Amino acid sequence: MEALRTRRSGLIPCAFEDVDLETYIAKIEALDAIRVRSDLSAYDCRNNRLAQLCLEQDGFEDAVAAAKTKYGAKRIGVFLGTSTSGILQTELAYRHLDAQTGALPPDFQYAETQNSNSLAGFVSHYLGLTGPAFVVSSACSSSAKVFANAVRMMAAGVCDAAVVGGVDSLCLSTLYGFNSLGLVSRFPCRPYDAERDGISVGEGAGFVLLERATAANSANAMLLLGVGESSDAHHMSTPHPEGLGAIMAMQRALDSAGLQASDIDYINLHGTATKSNDASEGKAVADVFGTRVACSSTKGWTGHLLGAAGITEAIIALQAVEHGFVPGSVNTRQLDPGIAIDYRIENGSGQINRVLSNSFGFGGSNCSLVLGRQA
Repeated sequence: MEALRTRRSGLIPCAFEDVDLETYIAKIEALDAIRVRSDLSAYDCRNNRLAQLCLEQDGFEDAVAAAKTKYGAKRIGVFLGTSTSGILQTELAYRHLDAQTGALPPDFQYAETQNSNSLAGFVSHYLGLTGPAFVVSSACSSSAKVFANAVRMMAAGVCDAAVVGGVDSLCLSTLYGFNSLGLVSRFPCRPYDAERDGISVGEGAGFVLLERATAANSANAMLLLGVGESSDAHHMSTPHPEGLGAIMAMQRALDSAGLQASDIDYINLHGTATKSNDASEGKAVADVFGTRVACSSTKGWTGHLLGAAGITEAIIALQAVEHGFVPGSVNTRQLDPGIAIDYRIENGSGQINRVLSNSFGFGGSNCSLVLGRQA
């Protein structure tokens, strides 16, 4: 919240490993000195270190411990999103192949590091949870879609509560991969700017403890009011130009919450700062909401956190409700005149009860969340 209020961006010139790209990234410097808990050393990689660092924040471990006492360790699910998992560990391992045999180093452990499910395994072990656990990897919608997974698992009676979230960390595959697609900006990303020219890659993590809303616990609680998903499968890396998948996801989220477009007070946009994404999402938002709802993208602060974007932006949305705060858009200077929505550059304030948060992934895997308080 301090960074949001003071408009202090986390984007810095790229200095990661030996990456030679003229771009900006969001890097968590503390990770270089962290190792995972000693009993989980097999899981040690940048992604799981980031997960541990995040789990240690804000009394989260204590909240999960209380939930374990209430429900039992077997009745709490772990549903997490990531896009690249611990692939950096494999990239580093390939630098140390055996000169004679070409074999990977003997201390390299694929299952506990690069394997996508290593994240769920690590978090489950770290928190002492034994309920159902899996990882969703649907690109940039990964850690939004886990909310829907948790809702379905709880409705089916498989678990009584869930740890949902996501983690994505910097790696060479992501930086060079997005650069090869021509999607990386040389500047700090400028969502919805007329001169926007690409993303800034970041790393981050977030976790939420999700419980069933009851009359006893939901009077002033932060609520997951609705979830909407779609898969338009328009193109491997380009959104549908008319925003059809985004429209379906947003409308389904509203329907799931039993709300109308006019009931939403703020929209946290996917807003990657690429030409195609912002134009497509902007058209979709205009079709569903018109120009009456305040909108912004917070990626100018965080960069694009990929598989962790959904959860971190959901948390920012909840902060907006809690503090009556509308984040503007760092780095954006001149709005694209072709996008007809109420896009906010400057920070604002006001009564916010319900927020829509968008996360749209490669391949047309889309998810929208409605979060907030009951009116």
